[in-house]
Order: sequence, then C-alpha cells, then structure tokens
Amino acid sequence: MTKSKDKPRKQLLRGTEAVGEAAIRAGCRFYAGYPITPQNELPEYMSRRMGELRAEHPEENPVFIQSESELSAINMLLGASVTGARCMTSSSSPGISLKQEGISFMAGMELPAVVVNIMRGGPGLGNIAPSQSDYYQATRGGGHGDYRTIVLAPATVQEMADLTYEAFDLADKYRNPVLVVGDGMMGQMMEPVIFREDQPMRLVAKLPPKPWALRGAKGRPSRFFRSLILPPHEMEEHNWRLYRKLQKIERKEPRAELVSVDDADFVVVAFGTAARIARSAVKRCRDKGLKVGLIRPITLWPYPSQVIRETADRGVQAFLSFEMNMGQMVDDVRLAVEGRAPVHFFGRPGGVVPTPVELAGVIRRIYNNPAKTM
Repeated sequence: MTKSKDKPRKQLLRGTEAVGEAAIRAGCRFYAGYPITPQNELPEYMSRRMGELRAEHPEENPVFIQSESELSAINMLLGASVTGARCMTSSSSPGISLKQEGISFMAGMELPAVVVNIMRGGPGLGNIAPSQSDYYQATRGGGHGDYRTIVLAPATVQEMADLTYEAFDLADKYRNPVLVVGDGMMGQMMEPVIFREDQPMRLVAKLPPKPWALRGAKGRPSRFFRSLILPPHEMEEHNWRLYRKLQKIERKEPRAELVSVDDADFVVVAFGTAARIARSAVKRCRDKGLKVGLIRPITLWPYPSQVIRETADRGVQAFLSFEMNMGQMVDDVRLAVEGRAPVHFFGRPGGVVPTPVELAGVIRRIYNNPAKTM
C-alpha cells in the first residue's frame, strides 16, 4: 500500500535538533549564539539548516552567526528583531545569565524573540548534567526592571518541536521575548517527532506583517525604539502599559497537563524531565492503590495557578513539588494552593536525576502522613 506523500512522517531527532528544525519551519531567519554545553548541537544544526535553506530559497536570506560572546548574541538578536525578522538564540544557564540585560532591553522595547535555555547544574559554571536550577531566572524576569517573559517547558522531544514552533507566534502576538527551557537530558535524548500539517515551512513572505518594524523611513515619518525613558511619569505609564499586556498573557496563556487528578487525594506537581519521572512514579503508586495524580505545568509563566487552586478546592490532602533543584517552583505551588493543603518539596540538585522508584518512595511516605513536614 502506497503512503500519501503529504502524510506527516516521523523523524528521529535529538531535543536540540527538534528545536532547530521547528525554528526553521516557524520562519526563524536569524540565529546568533555562542557555544556552551549541553546545547551545542542546536547552533550546529541551525548552521547546517540555514545553509540548506539559503540554497533552496535564497530570497529568504537566512543568517547564522556564531558570535564572539553571549552578550554579542543577544544584542544581535535585538537588532534583528527591530527589523521584523523572526530570530532566536540559545545557550545554557550561565550563558543565559549573560544575556539577561539584552532580554530586559527587548522586553522594555517590546521586541519579539525566542530564547532557548538547555539548563545545566549550577550555580556558577556548575556542570553539564541535567538540572532545573534556572526556574527563578526564567520566571521572575531574570534581568532588571518590571517585566516577564513567557516561559514554555516541554517534557518530550515532540513538545520541544511543538512549543518552539508556537513560541515564535507567541513572541510576535505579544511583542515579548519567549523562553523555551529544557535541560541536558531533554536536549540530548532522541525520540520520534512528527511535524504536523499545521506546522509547515513558513516563508517570510507569508508571515503576518509587522508594521512597527524598522525597514527604512522613505515615505513616512521616522520612528525609533528605546528603553531609556527619563521622565518618571512617562516611565511609569510605560510600565503600566507593559503590565496590562502581561495581565492579558496571564489570563489567556496558562497551560498544564493533568494526569489522574480527578479522583486524586495527593498531587505531584512537576515540569520537564522531572514530570517524566513523576508520571512513572504516579503510575507505580496507582498500581499500589494510592490515589495519586500529576499536574504538569507547560507554561512556567504564566503559571497555571488556577488549575492547581481548583484541584486543591476538590479536597486534595497534600501536594508535592518535585524538581531537579533545591526548591524553586515550590514557591509558585504554595502561592497557588493558598493554604488549602500542605505543600511538600522533594528535589535533587546538581544534575542528579532521581528514579521513579525513589520518587514513588517519597510519595508513599508523605501519602501516609500528609501533614508531617519532610
């Protein structure tokens, strides 16, 4: 039986390759980055695919730059975004720290861009093992000033592709930087990926117009972008306008996956790689007769607080925030629960990856005495 030529086919891709391919398909035509493990396969992939794209569609004018530093990369991104180009950079943990000033500038100037962070163990240079220690940095506006970035947290290689593709639309929709956060394990693992019919190769000519972009002032008054606003009242009004935009994002964009939550009296909250471990641990506990569920935040900001709050209102006895760090998302879980139930924390920092058996043991201990602090 002959398969249809138009039927989407599976591709075996690394997480970093899935991000790169999704970015190209979404219309990314400018990439600038500086090497750092464990995300180096992403710029390598972008370099090759940008070259192939230039050969196939020279009118797309794709640009790949290996910059001299992370600071250069993020400021090149700012310049590309001003012209209306869909653009992306990537790095890992300390490299993202170096980009924070530029991300803050772009948020203040309302410039869309996608920033990928394949997290490693820290603080400092840390190691190249998988970790989730950049949660605060990603979700609290890691640079200076009153701003936030949309933060997407894939848990599979398929989601790394899907959420990266969507990240460019979200960045343009809200004129705001969007972060895609994974970790060393997520970036290196290989899984089948399908690029669906609604994820075609988007050529520049078919992308939504950006009337705000700077492409020359012939025939119109000149305009400019700035984040330096010296009069306090003007700066205040600018901050309030940004805040109203962020409120809209908080209303419209929170996302989460719920697993076995309807009848659960104990709920684990985990994202990314930790959620994969938690899913297996929850199944083990269910097989032992424990009513355990899982909430997986897909957006780390805006955080799916309402979903957690509604779950707590159904009489859940306790929550467990499971993270590959010393405890960061647990703050958001507690804020969402608002005292309705005890919130516990279990984590392994530094790149140590717990097993489902280990987590299932922690769940069982708390399940039998939910009010006791671990």
